[in-house]
Amino acid sequence: MGEGSVVQSWASLFRIGNSLTGIFGVFLGAVLAIEALPHGSHSQIISLQAFSVLTFMCSWNALNDYMDIEIDRENRPERPLPSGKISINSAKKAILLTSSLSIASIILAGTIASQTENGLTDWLPSLAIWFFALALLINYESPLSMGFGLKDRGLPGNIAISLSVAMVIIFGSAGVNEPLNPRAWTVAIIGFLYNLSREIVKDVEDMEGDRGRKTLAMRIGPENARMGAWVILLAALASMLFPFSFGIFKESKVVFVIPAMITLLMAKPKILSAEDFAAQMLIKRSMQLCLFSFLAISLLPN
Repeated sequence: MGEGSVVQSWASLFRIGNSLTGIFGVFLGAVLAIEALPHGSHSQIISLQAFSVLTFMCSWNALNDYMDIEIDRENRPERPLPSGKISINSAKKAILLTSSLSIASIILAGTIASQTENGLTDWLPSLAIWFFALALLINYESPLSMGFGLKDRGLPGNIAISLSVAMVIIFGSAGVNEPLNPRAWTVAIIGFLYNLSREIVKDVEDMEGDRGRKTLAMRIGPENARMGAWVILLAALASMLFPFSFGIFKESKVVFVIPAMITLLMAKPKILSAEDFAAQMLIKRSMQLCLFSFLAISLLPN
């Protein structure tokens, strides 16, 4: 196997594209909170927390593939582990390495925070969020006998994944000592709703390969699941407008979220016509546009 194929296999195992979005989420949370790019010790802390999220997500994604290897042998034989492109032993070492790097990064961030004027006190919510994410990971991937087994419980699993996405933004705001910042929480809620809708649509799309799991689509049927996803998207649309109506963001800057709103509305006909892949990709694109728009809003002068 060539060097390029090796790199591609590891990138696939780590789902590196999704993992890299964790870096953006942490910096977004910090910028939302202070309405500027972090500097000084805050920039060091945020950079370390972003690296901790990146390695945490890489570890989670690799663990997910490791736990699903038997299912993937049948449904996704091209994946790095069932195809043999990456050995099981190498995957175990990678999971251990990335999780260790995540722990080391959060410890180093705490060490830097302890040397600031307020010490660890104002930074501790970041540590609490990190442990919350770890609890989600354990209860998502573990079998029912060892935890809540959220992965195989359908909607609770979708909620767990969406919470982990939203908490990345709060993790960033907590890193600059603003864990309760209303701008960060507003955007985190929007991100949660977007991701929850997309997870449900993805479950509908994967129904054939998810035999044995109790996804929402399997419990209530694909049509009802799609309609539920659309209702959640409407809630995301309302949440997008909420902060401008209540003074959290300046009203005149609502123009920045219009592209995201238009893209979101374009998902409706795809959902209703059962074009699940196209629908979930439009939801993803709309979410990306939305998050970038709030980043721009926070960096531009009032």
